[in-house]
This record gives sequence, structure tokens and C-alpha cells, in this order.
Amino acid sequence: MYLVEEATQLADRVFQMWITAPQVARHARAGQFLIIRTHENGERIPLTISAVRGDSVRVIFMSVGKTTEYLSTMKKGDALSDVAGPLGKPSEIEKYGTVIVIGGGVGIASTPIIAREAKEAGNHVIGIIGSRNKDLLILEDEMAAICDELFVTTDDGSKGIHGFAASVLEQILKERKIDCVWIVGPAIMMKVTSNVTRPYGVLTFVSLNPIMVDGTGMCGSCRVTVGGETKFACVDGPEFNAHQVDFDSLMQRQRMYVDEEKASVEHFHHGGCGCCGGEHR
Repeated sequence: MYLVEEATQLADRVFQMWITAPQVARHARAGQFLIIRTHENGERIPLTISAVRGDSVRVIFMSVGKTTEYLSTMKKGDALSDVAGPLGKPSEIEKYGTVIVIGGGVGIASTPIIAREAKEAGNHVIGIIGSRNKDLLILEDEMAAICDELFVTTDDGSKGIHGFAASVLEQILKERKIDCVWIVGPAIMMKVTSNVTRPYGVLTFVSLNPIMVDGTGMCGSCRVTVGGETKFACVDGPEFNAHQVDFDSLMQRQRMYVDEEKASVEHFHHGGCGCCGGEHR
């Protein structure tokens, strides 16, 4: 069993959890993820590693489905059934020069560990984090402490720059030489933002979030098209060269089980268990 050390709410439906997992923490790198199960009969869900502290790893998630809703109810002292990881390939971090790390919405969760490793590699790190409004913004202070420069955007202008991360990125690219960019967020945000760097020929990475089951390359459910070839996000990624990703097919696959997911959440709200959405068996 994996002990929950801390469990707190960061924003509306956004939660962070520190989990005791010594073997995972010992090997975890930026860009990698975990597969967790809350109970023995629970579904497997992937969560990106947000930070490492001693023998613990942090995950940050939004309560949107049956399992994440149940996960959001867990408290300090509770335990998870399984924590498998670190999985996936680490971020391709080296001394590039000046780099930008961009997070949108709950995707901001992935930015501190990337920014920290980029900084330790000798890069000048610029952070851009954005959300729909100030109440949904997370990890601002943490990113400010890591980055050499930090820009904050909100769609409604309630904090920081009124607008989107893509606009700030474009302005920076017009004024300065940027050597590498990481973008983590909703698929449509990554598509739009990565298109900004394309005319400048800047190496750009995105972390893809397709449907995923086993996380080890066996099921094939996380397949994505990159450079015209089929890749598995769990073992070939989750980070890929943004300018080679077929975002349209990614977004189409993400919508495949919307009806089933809604039904599962409704069942959970009407008394279904937090393990499997139905009865124990």
C-alpha cells in the first residue's frame, strides 16, 4: 500500500497529493508519469509526476471522472493500492541556452519538475502559466521561485496578462532567441501554442495525454500519430516533437468514451463504489 502523506485542494476541482513511493521517487525524472489504482478492483489511471521530495512523489489532478472524483476524497493517512512508475521517457533536457516552459490549466502541474531540471542543466528558464481565470491558477509561487522569468496569463484578464500563453510566447519569440520550448496542457492549447514556434524553427516538445490503460506498451490504447507513424505515448513518449504530432487524431481519440465516462460518473454519484463504478465482485 502507498501512503497518502498530504492531500489538499489547489483550485476548483484541482487537487494535489503527495504519495510515499520510495522506489518511484528514487528514479523519477521530468516528463514521466505514474499509473495508480485506488483500490484492488479500481481502474488504472495515468498521472504525471509533478515533483519529488525525499521518498515521496507529487501528483496533481482535476476531478473529472469517477476515479479522480474518488481520489479527490482521499485524505492524509489513506493508502492507494498501486503506484507503478516512473513510466515513459524522461524529458530531453540538456543545456540548450534559453528555454520556455509553458503550462495551461491543470497542465501547469507538469511544469515545476521540467523547469527545475532545465535550470539545473544550466539553462535560462522562462515560465509561462495560464488558466481561464485567477481562481484556477495553480503553482504560481512555486514556478516563480524556479524560473528566471515568469509570465502569468488568464483568459478573462482577472490576473496577469489578459490573453493566452500563445500570445506571450509569440511576443517573446519576436524579441529574443529561444532554443527550446515545452508545452503541457489541453490538446487544443498545445496544438495552437506549438504552431507559434513552427515558423521560428524552435525545438518544441509537448506532453500527450491520450486514453491509456496499462502504461507499458501492451494494450495500444494510447497510440498517437507522430511524424506520420504510430507511436505509443506510454513508452515512446509521453513527450514528442510538437511539430510532428497529429493533434486532430489525438483529440478525436480522446472523445471516444465520453458517453461511457458520463455513465460511470453518474453511477458513482448514485451510490456506486469508488473502485469499479459498480458492485464488488
